[in-house]
Amino acid sequence: MRKRSTSGKKITILKGEKILYVLLFLLVIAVPISNVFTKAILSESNIEVEQLKSKIAKQTNLNESLGMQINELASLDKIQEVAKEAGLTYNNDNIKVIHENE
Repeated sequence: MRKRSTSGKKITILKGEKILYVLLFLLVIAVPISNVFTKAILSESNIEVEQLKSKIAKQTNLNESLGMQINELASLDKIQEVAKEAGLTYNNDNIKVIHENE
């Protein structure tokens, strides 16, 4: 395509230049769009991470609470109390401790 300037000189735009201009234009449009897109994905990922951290914290607290309940129920006093309620007696002579050889 040939253009004429006001001074009478011919200005020629080559086919390769047209392709470069189109690619530059597309790049100027694509970079901001891709930037926004990647930031949106990152934001969604961060939200999911925070939700998972919250679930992990809740589960950890529940596990600790259940662990304390297990320790409480496994205490000697609680075992003796349950045995008395069931009509059993605690006889320390019947308890045998077995040690594993290391």
